[in-house]
Amino acid sequence: MATYAELIVDQGSTFSTILNLTDDTTNLPINVSGFIINANIKKSYYSSNNTAAFTCTINDAGNGNVQITLSSSVTENIKAGRYVYDVKTNSQNTITRVVEGILTITPRVS
Repeated sequence: MATYAELIVDQGSTFSTILNLTDDTTNLPINVSGFIINANIKKSYYSSNNTAAFTCTINDAGNGNVQITLSSSVTENIKAGRYVYDVKTNSQNTITRVVEGILTITPRVS
């Protein structure tokens, strides 16, 4: 089962957070060596198109340490409001949703 986490992103700013992926059963880090990590944002669960995609970087594969990032040029083009997102791992065509939740884009002033 995916971990639920709410994210707040300032429109027009760079956003980055580190995820430490752990196994639900053992609570040990997931070794993500050789994994592909994808993370997408949609306006709703029923949207057919992504609003944006995170850049995903594996920082420490053995400890399940993954960084997801949105550049300021990406966030400035997302309308303020609430969205849904998820982070998925893909290992040898086994896809697992590891994190999901609500992402809120706060409007910018300047």
